[in-house]
Amino acid sequence: MADTSSETFTLVITGAPYSSQAPQTALGFARAATDAGHRIARVFLYGDGVHLASALCTPPSDETHWPKEWASFLEHHGIPGIACIASALRRGLVNEAERKRYALPGSNLLHPFEIAGLGEWVEGRRTSARTLYFHAGG
Repeated sequence: MADTSSETFTLVITGAPYSSQAPQTALGFARAATDAGHRIARVFLYGDGVHLASALCTPPSDETHWPKEWASFLEHHGIPGIACIASALRRGLVNEAERKRYALPGSNLLHPFEIAGLGEWVEGRRTSARTLYFHAGG
């Protein structure tokens, strides 16, 4: 008989949405896991993975808009989506607080993503049964 107990996962995405399959593969896993009754505690974006949280991404109309797909999934399931602050700032991704701090002309963080430190990754590892990494590969 199959084990039907649920598990809690933290997902870490390090690959950018249009130069790797990491965000797509992670979303496929996340959908399958939640459909099977498992819980995603948080999604942590690190390195180039923070591009997934950009509100300025505009793919051609015949391509999947991965940032919007992820934002919709996170909102629907009430899952925190966290972009590493160091990775985000290095790549020009800022929320309103960082925009003000650095006197930048605008912010570009896609809702419901948040910017936070590595403590969020540590907390995810501590409280989840498993932490899965989705890398760019190569």
